Amino acid sequence: MGEQENVQPAAPTGGAFEDRGDPTTQQMRTVGQRRREAERKLDLHLEEASHKGEPPATEGEDHSEG
Repeated sequence: MGEQENVQPAAPTGGAFEDRGDPTTQQMRTVGQRRREAERKLDLHLEEASHKGEPPATEGEDHSEG
C-alpha cells in the first residue's frame, strides 16, 4: 500500500473554518460507502474462513446416500 493512500491535508486553522465540526453530506456518504465496502469484505473473509478445511464441493455431487 502506498504511504499517501489515506493521507489528507490538514484543515486550515483560520477563523473562517471554526465551525467545521459537523461533517458534510458528501463526507457522510463517503463514510457510509467505505463502511459498506468494509463489511462486504469482512463477510467474504468470514465466509472463506468458515469453509477453509472443508473439501471442495463438486457440481452434480449427490449428498444423499442410501
